[in-house]
Amino acid sequence: MTRTPDAIDPRIAPPARPTRLPARSALDRLSHPPRRAVRIACALVCTLAIAALLLVATTPTTASAVDVFGALRVPGEAALIVGHRGDRAEAPENTMPSLELAMDDLSFVETDVQLSRDGVPVLFHDSTLERVTGDRRSVGDLDLDELRRLDVGGWYGRDHVGERMPTLDEFLAALALRESARALVELKADWTVEEVRTVVDLVERHQLRGRVVLQSFSLETLFAVQRVSPTTPRIMLIRELPADPVPLAERLGVVGFGTTAASVSAAPGALEALHEAGVAVLCYTLNSHERWQEVSALGVDGIITDQPSELDEWLAVTAPGT
Repeated sequence: MTRTPDAIDPRIAPPARPTRLPARSALDRLSHPPRRAVRIACALVCTLAIAALLLVATTPTTASAVDVFGALRVPGEAALIVGHRGDRAEAPENTMPSLELAMDDLSFVETDVQLSRDGVPVLFHDSTLERVTGDRRSVGDLDLDELRRLDVGGWYGRDHVGERMPTLDEFLAALALRESARALVELKADWTVEEVRTVVDLVERHQLRGRVVLQSFSLETLFAVQRVSPTTPRIMLIRELPADPVPLAERLGVVGFGTTAASVSAAPGALEALHEAGVAVLCYTLNSHERWQEVSALGVDGIITDQPSELDEWLAVTAPGT
């Protein structure tokens, strides 16, 4: 058979194009919901997002000096009394008898914390054990069991022979039993984030958030506290206040400064600026009527003293009604 030029051999015909389905409209997509697994995943993401928003909304990002210390003081107004390492006039420093006396009678007690070699926070001030125990080693050289065998009361007097070094856990348990008591806890030297977390976890375990103020001379330690728990109130200990301490307070997120009477007297404008910014000022460690009078006249918010009972009597005479 003769083929015409425009005839097409069915054996070499191009394959037919596939039929294109019409695009699904938005209405079609809505009428066919995603699979169950996808719906569950979406619901989980939404739930987590809502929970995160609620957490941010209900958790304060910083602590407040007013929440911790009450209204900030004006010149001549009585300052808070803080028992330095407890009531050292009545019992050996940083022992439970000393601390309990202060907690029973005062609004605030101050103590010091170091870590034993096995990582347990204990209450002790000095860099070595020698003054109190006669042992020339440091707290960090010994495990807790070894520290607990040391006598930390005999140096003070016969009535306190055999006193043992308290742990922070023991102290916080005693603090929790006294609803009106609060504590300034100094973290000695430099602490890492993980070490700070040990302390913060103990505070949380005893439900003492807001009643324990962490303080330190170390910037490294204060930044570690800020990172671990920004809502934990904290104080920067500093021997001399800068002329304008407010930017430093804001950078560290502190509720106050602990400093010397000489520093406050030399820079009264710094105290005024801090009060205007809502930051407290406390002075350490003042044990004379002259010093108490000096800082009270300036309007400091707290006086840290080794003689809290005597300071209380002095305030009763010089600031009636306190």
